[in-house]
Amino acid sequence: MNQAFIALGTNIEPREEYLIQAIDILRANPNITISKKSSIYETAPVGYQNQADFLNMVLDLKTSLSSMDLLRVCQHIETELGRKRDIRFGPRTIDLDILTFNHENSTVERLIIPHPRMHERAFVLIPLAEIAPGFVIPVYEKSVESYLGELPESDKADVRLWKTEV
Repeated sequence: MNQAFIALGTNIEPREEYLIQAIDILRANPNITISKKSSIYETAPVGYQNQADFLNMVLDLKTSLSSMDLLRVCQHIETELGRKRDIRFGPRTIDLDILTFNHENSTVERLIIPHPRMHERAFVLIPLAEIAPGFVIPVYEKSVESYLGELPESDKADVRLWKTEV
C-alpha cells in the first residue's frame, strides 16, 4: 500500500459541505482508505488576497493507486465539485493537493512531490503536524514539526482551529 498526505482547501460556501463531499468521494473509492483526518482550520488567503477565508485540512491516505492515478482522482473530485481555475490562488469550491506520496520525489510537470511549497505554509503544516508531527518530508529531510517551528508566528496566527471533526 502507498501512503499519501493530501491537503484540502475551500473558500466558497458551503465550505464545510465541499470538504465533506470530497472526503465522501475519496472514501467511496475502493482503492483509497483514509487513515487519519486533521481538524479543520480557518485560514487567511495566501497570494490573491481579495477573497474569503479558507477552510483547510489534511488527510493521511493509504492507496493502491499510483501517484498519477491519485492525481487524476483528485482532479476529478475538483471538477465534480465545480472547481474553476480562473485566478491563480483564487477562490475555489475545493482544492486537493497531494503533499507527499510515500517518500517519492517527482518533478513531473503535472505532479511535483513533495509539494514544492508545503514546508512554507502554515495552513498545510499545522493540520499535517496534528496527524503526523514526526513525518520527515522527503527531499527536504526535515520533520513537519521542525518546519512548523521555523515559521514566523505571524504566519501561524492566520491559521485558526475551526472544527475538530468533519
